[in-house]
Amino acid sequence: MRTYHRQPSGTVSRARQLRRDATDAERALWLALRENFPAARFRRQVPIGPYYADFLSFRAKLVIEVDGGQHDLQTEYDAARTRFIEAQGYRVIRFWNSDVLPDPEGVVTKISLCLGAGEAMTKSREGEGDGLIPPASPSPSQAAPGPLPLPLGEGNTE
Repeated sequence: MRTYHRQPSGTVSRARQLRRDATDAERALWLALRENFPAARFRRQVPIGPYYADFLSFRAKLVIEVDGGQHDLQTEYDAARTRFIEAQGYRVIRFWNSDVLPDPEGVVTKISLCLGAGEAMTKSREGEGDGLIPPASPSPSQAAPGPLPLPLGEGNTE
């Protein structure tokens, strides 16, 4: 378990409150992350500096944010927040509530592409404690070598 010894007083209480007050989209995505990416070991409302990441995988160095309509009005704040989190070594991806609720499978597909969708990040819980490190994802600014993998269930004739 990670400790937040350099965080200000009240940080853990605030994270617990944010988890209790999760939006419907955050709850839906949390269930999808746990079901589809158990090896990534996502956590909810994790403090990173002065900010809280909606979902964070320390193992994959990935932060997932789920934004509601209020984020249309705070684009500068969100940009500064993203820069700070990326400066800590994480990749940040964002989804709107209106993306998550009607199409959680599409969101899961996009996340799997960010994770690299390697064997260590699939649905299977077998071998979860085998010490595998998830494969490094290609940079979004560089082309991936070879074709991208198909989403689960597509193109498989087995």
